[in-house]
Amino acid sequence: MAKSLSPSTFQNGYRQAGKGTPWVIESKEIGGDEDESHWITPPSSEVLSSSVHNSLGLNTMRTWPTIYDGTSSPHGLPKWWKPTNEVDVLICGGELQRLFRQISDPDTILAGPAGLQIAVSLARQGVNFRIIDKAAQPLIAGRADGVQPRFLETLHSWGLATEVHEEGPLIERTAIYKDGKKLMFNTSHQSDSRYRGLHIITQGQLERIYVRDLVRHQVLVERQSSIVDFEVGPDQGPSSYPISIRLRNEKTGTEETIRSKFLIGSDGGASMIRKKLQIPFDGVSTDIYWGILDCKFESDYPHAWVFGSVISSEHGGCVIIPREDGYIRLYTQLDTSTTGTIAQSRQAKNSSEFQESGGHVDAHSVTADEVLQQANKIFAPYKLKFAAPLSWFTVWKISERVARSFSSPDCRVHLAGDAAHIHSVMGAFGLNASIMDSANLAWKIGMCAQNKAKLSTLGPTYDSERRYHANRIIHVSGSYLRFICNSTFPLAEFSHVNKEWPPLPEPQKYQPSAGNPEEDLKFLHTFFGKNGPFLLGIDADYAPSVIVPDTSSAAIAPRNGVRAPNPRVCFDMSKTGYLYDALTGAARLHLVMFASDLQGPMRNRLKKLAQAMSDPSSFFQRFGGLDRFNPVLVTKCVPHEAESLLQSDGLEVLRAKCTVVYDDRAPDEDAHTCYEVDHVRGAIVFVRPDLWIGTSVFMDQVDLLDSYFEAWLVPTEEKSTMINGVNGHK
Repeated sequence: MAKSLSPSTFQNGYRQAGKGTPWVIESKEIGGDEDESHWITPPSSEVLSSSVHNSLGLNTMRTWPTIYDGTSSPHGLPKWWKPTNEVDVLICGGELQRLFRQISDPDTILAGPAGLQIAVSLARQGVNFRIIDKAAQPLIAGRADGVQPRFLETLHSWGLATEVHEEGPLIERTAIYKDGKKLMFNTSHQSDSRYRGLHIITQGQLERIYVRDLVRHQVLVERQSSIVDFEVGPDQGPSSYPISIRLRNEKTGTEETIRSKFLIGSDGGASMIRKKLQIPFDGVSTDIYWGILDCKFESDYPHAWVFGSVISSEHGGCVIIPREDGYIRLYTQLDTSTTGTIAQSRQAKNSSEFQESGGHVDAHSVTADEVLQQANKIFAPYKLKFAAPLSWFTVWKISERVARSFSSPDCRVHLAGDAAHIHSVMGAFGLNASIMDSANLAWKIGMCAQNKAKLSTLGPTYDSERRYHANRIIHVSGSYLRFICNSTFPLAEFSHVNKEWPPLPEPQKYQPSAGNPEEDLKFLHTFFGKNGPFLLGIDADYAPSVIVPDTSSAAIAPRNGVRAPNPRVCFDMSKTGYLYDALTGAARLHLVMFASDLQGPMRNRLKKLAQAMSDPSSFFQRFGGLDRFNPVLVTKCVPHEAESLLQSDGLEVLRAKCTVVYDDRAPDEDAHTCYEVDHVRGAIVFVRPDLWIGTSVFMDQVDLLDSYFEAWLVPTEEKSTMINGVNGHK
């Protein structure tokens, strides 16, 4: 949100403007005696959302410290808060947030919500963890503001998607103008996901959603806390705590030492943890600066409230992101050179003062009015002016960097989010890549911490999968950035450190072409045609590994290592939905069994499957049964037919152990067709907790799953006795 919520009333059944503070509960007299409510409204505070303002006044945001500020709450700690000094995982969150101005050096880029997302997943797994953050409170305003469909699909598996996707505008159209003329206006951000396009929500809102969720799990973010130092000792097995970490409370100065099995560094571009591990941060710092304004604007530009870009061959580019309540996030490319428009303007206003400064423009001396002035040059012949107080303002230098490794050699320490990769804002990849990091890492370390999986084989897959994706982001986001900014600045190149990987897709290079719309349209057509699904998070395949075997013997068309398709299905006589509705849980191992109509040659194969699921020596029983696996039986029958067919021939086991899903849509849109299943041989598809396909086998090849899971899961009989709980609670 861009400003404090205004009071409202629902007296007429819908939201209308209200008065006062209706959220404050006032006692009422009943029967002559005054009864006082046991509930007391916690105190709120109004804080400035920006330290830079325009002539229209100040903008404030209402905060609730008791709810959101964790251990920094001015009103004390809850009685249930009892952290311990031995935990499975310690999550180190963001640097001390510089709320209003973004420092241009890439080493001071702030941390995002990656740590909170990992915490949300671990809490659902019952993993014992603590999470610290230097910041005194969640982000107030600014920073990331859009989530891709894949982001929401991940949140759906954790039960949080509804709270996010219903919050702000949905982006489904894009307008691009260049040199005052329309270059493109068309539908965009289209996908097969139930969430379709790009959803607008501020990073601060997301962080508050995560904080509330953690409180439900008896977890507090330990605010104003940081790591002084850490050491990783000898690994003495799954029950040992080899990492010693010294923490300091920045407010009180007190220190404590805790021990953990894993340490997660989601501590931003200047990551202390990355530096301690001596991991290089490969890449480049560009010469491109953005001035970023969150505000309401008056404009005669015909698509002022439509997502898109305005480009000037002479002055650079702007990016428009429509926000809630008529607000707009406006990114404006700045020319901070000695001959640029800002320098010329300052020279004209006060020549002597400008010369005394050396004739240079410090990017962080640029004012909001100067950014607006630059935007008007780019928008010409159209005009912009402020129509409300500034909600947020910052200046940001674009850097493109990827850590040379996301994990320590022993896989005990991992990096996520900005600590692992930073890139341009184009494509909204910062926030959206972070949740892919979080979802990928959390289920793996959660299972390893509880001795359900083998660290030696599962642990290294986080680095190989997520680092490849981060490198691809740099190429895709960077190519589009250079188009918008008319820039020939070289793309970051990482091939010299990733020779063992499959080659990245060749990045699309752009040569500025003033006055040549045909070349511009050709670039856009090729770029979006090639990268559209990637820009929505649904095209992110992972290379072969122990959990993503070669696809040559796959039983379905979708390849191993790609996003699991999510077709519509039926769950019972009164409920329909999507396949993902049956694939929830932060660490459930989903076995999706496509069983056609349960008859003919399929029936004999199902009998063998039912026997295998009951056999103590089969993978299903050896590796945890229903405690770990989530078997989902997809059938072409309708409910009453399946009910009858699953009551004989030993198939009662499937009825008892599986969630039965009814694939009763027309053949050209049903789940069997979506996965291109052979109706004679059927298929068992292993869908990972992060909703990527791990592997697939035909129904009569169930024995192949024994060797697949043996490679990275720990059999239940070998599992050590573990301490469960969250946030240090035993």
